[in-house]
Amino acid sequence: MIGLRGFRPKAVAFDMDGLLLDTERLTREAMDVEAASRGLAFDDGLFMGLVGVDEFGTRKRLAEVFGADFPYDEFRVAYRARVRELVRAGMPMRPGAREMVQAVKAAGLPIAVVTSSWLAQAEPHLTQAGIWPLLDTVVARDDVANAKPSPEPYLLAAERLGFAPADMLALEDSHSGVRSAAAAGMRVVMVPDLLPATDEMRVLATAVADDLHVVRRWFVG
Repeated sequence: MIGLRGFRPKAVAFDMDGLLLDTERLTREAMDVEAASRGLAFDDGLFMGLVGVDEFGTRKRLAEVFGADFPYDEFRVAYRARVRELVRAGMPMRPGAREMVQAVKAAGLPIAVVTSSWLAQAEPHLTQAGIWPLLDTVVARDDVANAKPSPEPYLLAAERLGFAPADMLALEDSHSGVRSAAAAGMRVVMVPDLLPATDEMRVLATAVADDLHVVRRWFVG
């Protein structure tokens, strides 16, 4: 693979939101609408700081911005209901996502999804996208004490699949995800979605790709 010369992974770990599923923009829209209904301004800077962050981190950040009495649980239920409505007609996929998963499956390599979402959210989204049956394991927020950027989620994925982290490839779109996979000892390719590849990301990641079509060509080439 270009950028991964000499490395052939024994398993591949995918992030979910923003990497496989084009849901970050829908979440941004849903949060913005729900915040506006409460008379609150949910600006781009605030949302970008939440990309790749788990629920506990999101709760903490919104309390910092909107006050300790911010009704996060009500807000969460409401904006997630809006997201469900937005995906009712079909789960949007990131460019090349389906083809990349199929290429890894065709190569006979185990597949993990490693997400900061709860399993109750991840399973229906992956099922609707038609990806769930192709997966060998899913590491969700329920499974770990520490979410990304901790290496724990990716270390657990490696343990479940039975491979050393160094033998696995991780595909991520967020900064916290790249930090997590790199800290676990995996080779990481960053495929930016809403967050650009910073200098730090280019150091941590083995390669940066425009989309998963590019990664797939590296993978099969």
